[in-house]
Amino acid sequence: MAGYDFNAPRLFVDAPLQVDARIALDRGQANYLVNVLRLKDGDSVLIFNGRDGEWRAEVSVEGRKAADLVCVERTREQSPAPDIVYAFAPLKHARLDYMVQKAVEMGAGVLQPILTQRTQSSRVNLDRMRSNAIEAAEQCGILAIPEVREEENLERFLKGLEKERLVIFCDENAPVSNPVEALAKLGNIQDGLVVIVGPEGGFTDQERALVAARERCVCVSLGPRILRADTAAVAALAIVQSVLGDWN
Repeated sequence: MAGYDFNAPRLFVDAPLQVDARIALDRGQANYLVNVLRLKDGDSVLIFNGRDGEWRAEVSVEGRKAADLVCVERTREQSPAPDIVYAFAPLKHARLDYMVQKAVEMGAGVLQPILTQRTQSSRVNLDRMRSNAIEAAEQCGILAIPEVREEENLERFLKGLEKERLVIFCDENAPVSNPVEALAKLGNIQDGLVVIVGPEGGFTDQERALVAARERCVCVSLGPRILRADTAAVAALAIVQSVLGDWN
């Protein structure tokens, strides 16, 4: 990302992208470009759809409330989403918004709400989660929009995982030790990762035994302090990316 122009307006569009493709913007997007950013005919915008890479497009203004974009050239090839499933107990409202945005920034490829015995909220607004994921991707130069999955019971989620996928279980009851050293011993991981963070009330003993029973599972502590669940998301994904992910 060195040399990337973070000052350029960047927009997610749900349309195929190719040279000379004309993209019709919805009212909100057109208002943002024309009335908020005050862009004019011929001004450039970076656009992406999560499939066709990133493109430079030119604004075509049609009055105060309407605008289209015309694709000019591809600026970056499409990259795949990291093979990291972030599984988390849902939170309420603004804190869930924050968690989703930070998980996307930290490189989660799949967002998987899991329902535990102490989950604070069992109703998840998937459209809102996706909107927050898109917003984070727009702001941070991310090309691949993470998959947002429907909430699932913890036990059923674990049963559905590929056997070869490594589970990194962030357990508040794990002995406090250096998580970086624990993950470094695993070597290169070829089959993808799952990072599991529980609710603020913690996992029950039954749930802890259920996760730990997996053949490919490592339990890690996130330090001597109890973290809020949204803070734990950032801490856990930062550790994973620095040792096993694309920071390494």
